[in-house]
Amino acid sequence: MKHQTSSPTSERIEVRLGIMQTHPTKILRQNQTPWEAKVWSVLRNRGIQHLKFRRQFQIGKYIVDFCCLEKKLVLELDGGHHGEPQNVTKDLERRRFIESKGYRVFRFWNTDVDSNLESVIQHIIQPPQPHPNPLPNGRGD
Repeated sequence: MKHQTSSPTSERIEVRLGIMQTHPTKILRQNQTPWEAKVWSVLRNRGIQHLKFRRQFQIGKYIVDFCCLEKKLVLELDGGHHGEPQNVTKDLERRRFIESKGYRVFRFWNTDVDSNLESVIQHIIQPPQPHPNPLPNGRGD
């Protein structure tokens, strides 16, 4: 017999025959990668433009690394395995779903976090904007 309960902090706990299991988002928060810890040290406590970010936040069936609900912004940190063909397709499907819910998704390589955290933070603060007057197709290549 399986029941889901919800605590005041919205942490979901499954109860199976008297055994409580922690929700996967909590497990991921407790076992964050070094790169997630580095970015979280900047994002936490409204560290960027007073925006509240959440770690390991669930959107549909996906759990994203960081999410700012106010700005509908998702940050994902990727290791090298995300460049493998089988993962590129999965990441694209995931991105499309998250964007269909109204979120902007920014992906950063772990190596970028290691080598240039300031640039990653700057990208979050001031994302690149599309050119206001794009050139016609075939021009400017």
